[in-house]
Amino acid sequence: MSVIVIEFVTLDGIVSDPDGSAGTPLGGWAFRYGREAVAGDKFRLGRTLDAGVLLLGRATWQLFSRLWPGRDDAFAARMNAVPKLVASRTLAPTDLAAWSNSRLLEGDLVDAVKRERRDVVVTGSLSVVDRLRAADLVDEYRLLTFPAVLGTGRRLFPADGPRAELECLGAERVGAAVLTRHRRAAG
Repeated sequence: MSVIVIEFVTLDGIVSDPDGSAGTPLGGWAFRYGREAVAGDKFRLGRTLDAGVLLLGRATWQLFSRLWPGRDDAFAARMNAVPKLVASRTLAPTDLAAWSNSRLLEGDLVDAVKRERRDVVVTGSLSVVDRLRAADLVDEYRLLTFPAVLGTGRRLFPADGPRAELECLGAERVGAAVLTRHRRAAG
């Protein structure tokens, strides 16, 4: 089992509000490069989604549950079919009917991830990523870096966060962005 974090990110490390849905002044930066810049399997998840589980925080799940069920393409079929664990203290199980294969994560987030036997893909959900990184559970980061510098916003790796040694697995241009894959360094 691996924990894979996927994020849209700017050159200066900002990950907040890439689609503009949070209404921040600089939000929507990833979508300024066109829909094709963010559409489809840009993170090269492929079979990982077929055999794994998607872990989402409440806000990301609520956003995705309004977007993905109405889409009709091969990647949307994967996103709609993948089992989804939702880390939320405010949503009820009945709220999750909006997006198929969604269920509330039971108990402590870190303990639940440690018990999971499938690969866990975390998208967006910075509070979830922060908790998993603090518990040293993130095995891989797949980052789609856009050529934008915002100067302000929430960073994937905050200045006061834990130190990490990573190894680059690859980098490839994907439209206007660059997909990089990093895993924890063998140590």
